[in-house]
Amino acid sequence: MSLLDTKNAYFDRLFSDPELKWLGQNTNHVPQHPAVAAAMHAAVDAENFHAYAPPAGMEALRAAIVADLRLPGAQALVTDGAVAALALICRAFAKPGTTFVTTDPGWKWPLQFAAQNGAEVIEIPIYGPEWNFRLSPERLAEVVDERTAIIYLVDPNNPLGITYTAEEIGAFAAIAREAGAILIHDSTYRDFAEGHTPASMIYPEGAVTVVSFSKWLGLAGMRVGALVAYPELMDRIAPFSTAPLGASVIAQAAALAGLGVKDEWMAGVQQIQRHNQALIKQAVDALPGFAMPVYPSHGNFVVVECIEAGVRPEALVAEFQTAGIMIRQGTYHTPRFGDRFIKVSTTVPTAWVEAFCALLPEMAERAKTRTDIPPLF
Repeated sequence: MSLLDTKNAYFDRLFSDPELKWLGQNTNHVPQHPAVAAAMHAAVDAENFHAYAPPAGMEALRAAIVADLRLPGAQALVTDGAVAALALICRAFAKPGTTFVTTDPGWKWPLQFAAQNGAEVIEIPIYGPEWNFRLSPERLAEVVDERTAIIYLVDPNNPLGITYTAEEIGAFAAIAREAGAILIHDSTYRDFAEGHTPASMIYPEGAVTVVSFSKWLGLAGMRVGALVAYPELMDRIAPFSTAPLGASVIAQAAALAGLGVKDEWMAGVQQIQRHNQALIKQAVDALPGFAMPVYPSHGNFVVVECIEAGVRPEALVAEFQTAGIMIRQGTYHTPRFGDRFIKVSTTVPTAWVEAFCALLPEMAERAKTRTDIPPLF
């Protein structure tokens, strides 16, 4: 069996289990807003899917995305999820002889996209109290030079859940501007943060803001996201698109409806996920050797350290899978620090989190002696 088949079969087993509690992919499992469900059904009933969508997205959705970010004059290009937007930007700017600068931990796929295009990937470690679990402008400036094509900032950071202030974003933008680098501001989790400043506000000529509808609106399986930039920069990016026939018309209808009810929707989602974070914190604090280095998280997930308890994250993931609960091992995000933690998603029914918390002591004890760990992805 090829690696592709092995990996796909792993996720197919998870996806095919209707009872699985998804606490590992930052997906949103809060029951959908009626307006969003109605928009999807209406698009299907009208059979709008027979036609290709406009290549940059439906105009109403493009305008709504820009308005939501408060970036007047900017343009949105709708993509098949945020990951497609990130791949597009890397394809446009990552070249042999250039560098792609980011943090460790962060989100792994853009690093691969940049490397596949020939760029050298530079990761700045931020996991640890010595760095306050965040990137500083001083440490970024140390590695950015005339070779730097892209600075990639995940904010809020996945998996840590820290977010950056407007002053920090301004300092990062100044470094990018001086180097002539593109600043990708991956804002996938911005809607869970308490305060968020898109870099495009500060560095309009060189910042690209990437947004997703997978996490806050729960459309992960619909695949819809966007990149937002000002016109001159957009003209440098758009020719590299490999999706000239547009994104899913059903997904776009859902996304547009979601933006229309966003304030109401997110108030309820935030209440649920903040409560879930508090339940996990209470359970972790009661377990010797376990800790939450960042709390509260500004994402819809938390990092739970288990290294001091002598527990391998992979073993803990495998044990929870026996109980029908998916969590994620740290090595998914970072080989360098992945032996320290697991990640747990919080935009889920509270009953799922209560089940995780109730089982955590037992699963931790079982994980200490488990050696037959199946492949994890």
